[in-house]
Amino acid sequence: MTNNLLKHGLLGLSEYAEREMLHSELNAEVYELINIPSQLSQLVLLSDRQQTNRERELVVQLCEHFGIRILNSAFDQLSVELGDFQLRWERHTEYSTYTFYSEGPFDVPFSRPAIAHVPPEWLEKLPGEVLVATHIALEDRRRPSRSMSELSALFSSNTVIGSKVSAGSASVWSDNQIHPDGFTRFLIHDDNLRSRQVGRLVQRLLEIENYRMLAILPMTMTREIIPQLERYGDQLTGLMSNTIPNSIEDEQYLLVRLTALATEVEKISAQSSHRFSASQTYHTIMQQRIVELREERIEGLQMLYEFRKQRVTSAMNTFDLVRSKFETLSLRVERATSMLRTRVDISMESQIRDLLKSMDNRAYLQLRLQETVEGLSVVVLSYYLLGITGYGLKAAKAAGLDIDIELMTGLAIPIVVTIVFFAIRKFRRMVSKSASGEGKKG
Repeated sequence: MTNNLLKHGLLGLSEYAEREMLHSELNAEVYELINIPSQLSQLVLLSDRQQTNRERELVVQLCEHFGIRILNSAFDQLSVELGDFQLRWERHTEYSTYTFYSEGPFDVPFSRPAIAHVPPEWLEKLPGEVLVATHIALEDRRRPSRSMSELSALFSSNTVIGSKVSAGSASVWSDNQIHPDGFTRFLIHDDNLRSRQVGRLVQRLLEIENYRMLAILPMTMTREIIPQLERYGDQLTGLMSNTIPNSIEDEQYLLVRLTALATEVEKISAQSSHRFSASQTYHTIMQQRIVELREERIEGLQMLYEFRKQRVTSAMNTFDLVRSKFETLSLRVERATSMLRTRVDISMESQIRDLLKSMDNRAYLQLRLQETVEGLSVVVLSYYLLGITGYGLKAAKAAGLDIDIELMTGLAIPIVVTIVFFAIRKFRRMVSKSASGEGKKG
């Protein structure tokens, strides 16, 4: 019963769709099994993610050139034997690695490296730019360890550095130089390496070299940014100390310039922050790999990563300083902008207060003028109405009525004035009420 349930998978439970993919990713073979003696060459090419399909096509073409057919072309890493050498291709976030392995004895290291087995016309088609190029030669423990004069000849008379690694299981030498063929060189002598240790040691050496270069990628960008930050700092100081705003227009102009400066600072910060963050990640991995290497000093030689680690750490400190300058400058611009905005707001509030006061005075004067006009209107209308009344009384007297026109006109004055006054007042109230109702509807 139990066996039948297991055959149907997880006792009938539903399985996460990507479980097998994630499990395979965690258990993917990171290190190649390398037999000694052998040589290898690695290229690290910086390229955009859009170039990945082109890289896959070229890898497939190389395999077909050596009679190997790749059925699945949607791969991010591939390890395949091609005649006299082996190829391992890996696609990373912003770069790709091409590692070529060639097993077999050799008399002179680096005289015919592993990459010599690859067709040159194929190498010329690889997209991207070379960031790191490394040759590694692994010598058998049965061969006597080389003297300093032999090592000096292998490394073109450059200063040789080296150390014992993997708890003394191997000796590694280099000269920390790029040779005329464009590659750096490492010579490994097997003292007591186990089969699995060889691949791990080679992978660590390659990763240290790669991450060391990737960590300091922002160096050129940093050298360009530092003068810009200094210039922006001087502009900010000049704006805040030499420009004294005398009006709201001056303050607004100064605010516009500060906003433009803040935009420039944030633009450069956005462009560089990703690069600095990636650099910090690469530096952390590099430090981990150096610790895992377990270097021990060889008498009379500088250790492999003693000098390199110091140089990379110095570069990382410079990057941290630039990031700190960005934060400080951004904070200064933000504070200056905030202070100026407050000043502009106060100035505008003062202007609005003065404007409201002026409007109040104008409204008061308009009210007084309106009252004066109303008084004049009462007099004028009363005068015309009394004139009309006088004409009426004259007409009545001409018709035969015995009336005193002057007396009757005089008696009509207070009546007419009162009627006109209340009529105008009522009309004004009606107009005010109508305007108030339209205002509420609006």
